[in-house]
Amino acid sequence: MTFVRQSGIQNKLLRRFPEDAFDLLELEPIDLPVKHSLVLARKPIEHVCFLESGLASMVAESADGKSVEIRHIGREGIAGYPVVLGVDRSPNGAFMQVPGHGLQVATEDFLPILEHAEVRKLLLRYIHTCELQLAHTALAAAKFNVHQRLARWLLMCHDRIDSNDLPLTHEFLALMLGVRRASVTDELHILEGMHAIKSTRGNVRILDRDMLMEIAGGCYGVPEQEYERLIGDSPQPSTFRTHLNGNRHHHML
Repeated sequence: MTFVRQSGIQNKLLRRFPEDAFDLLELEPIDLPVKHSLVLARKPIEHVCFLESGLASMVAESADGKSVEIRHIGREGIAGYPVVLGVDRSPNGAFMQVPGHGLQVATEDFLPILEHAEVRKLLLRYIHTCELQLAHTALAAAKFNVHQRLARWLLMCHDRIDSNDLPLTHEFLALMLGVRRASVTDELHILEGMHAIKSTRGNVRILDRDMLMEIAGGCYGVPEQEYERLIGDSPQPSTFRTHLNGNRHHHML
């Protein structure tokens, strides 16, 4: 097992683990290429994975095969979190959309760590922010137009990728928005016309984040603020190591 120092961790949850709990984790570094499955729908969750970089999608699929992305997972979170709630599998799957790497733990080795009160509290707070993100995805779908929803998703991707260039395909954008691929180009042109982004094949460059936030309006921000309140800006108990400050100054979630 590769030794991993907590001081070098990029995942925001792992950085906040109490030191005594972190030292018990058998973390296995793993490369996460595009399309790598983190959670298989309706299959036992054999590992949980703390993303260090890259971007994963959690996807809901109907009985007749229709699918839509319901949330993102980046270095703010963990894939396989249903096990925290005592669930061994989920109808929702999760897979990598932007390649990266992470640290995985076998579920059977991870579950005993939940007996640690501070770990359990931290992860339940994270799950609360996941539920809030899902709620605001539903709100955005019901009350906001497509280019506002696109602005929200791009902001959420930008929060998790350390670059203004987001390697996002039209296929992924269509999955995010729940629209046909042919509609994605029109929505990107709207944001380009507002000088918020520059879209090329397989890439969206963020030109003006503030403009994207203005376009997204009220469908972006509440879950992000709740994450920062409960996790990002929370005072750490003395058993936590001091975490490395990131170079980015906007909210992550």
